[in-house]
Amino acid sequence: MAEPVEMDGACHCGTVRFRVKLTDGLKTARRCNCSFCRMRGAVAVSAAYGDITFLACEDALTLYQFNTRSAEHYFCSTCGIYTHHRRRSNPNQYDINVACLNGVSPFDFAEVAVVDG
Repeated sequence: MAEPVEMDGACHCGTVRFRVKLTDGLKTARRCNCSFCRMRGAVAVSAAYGDITFLACEDALTLYQFNTRSAEHYFCSTCGIYTHHRRRSNPNQYDINVACLNGVSPFDFAEVAVVDG
């Protein structure tokens, strides 16, 4: 298990800003192969539900749900960037878009696991 780390993040336009505690650091990096995530293509890392704090404009987030409407996918209503989602498979966790984290790029990972969504 990796050391917990707190990171700041934001959407593309900077309207939505947040701080997240990643219990396992960036070790949980993965892609999901569900119909929606496959089209989105984001690399995500896990955070416990409640370990994300919005520093600015949480009210600028818009919610998208599909199929069973169990997962909650959040996007900035200004720039459209996916910031995070609450998982269907584990509603006690959020997946955070690594591209929104300060100093992190999805291209930083040599390999990214794919999970069956």
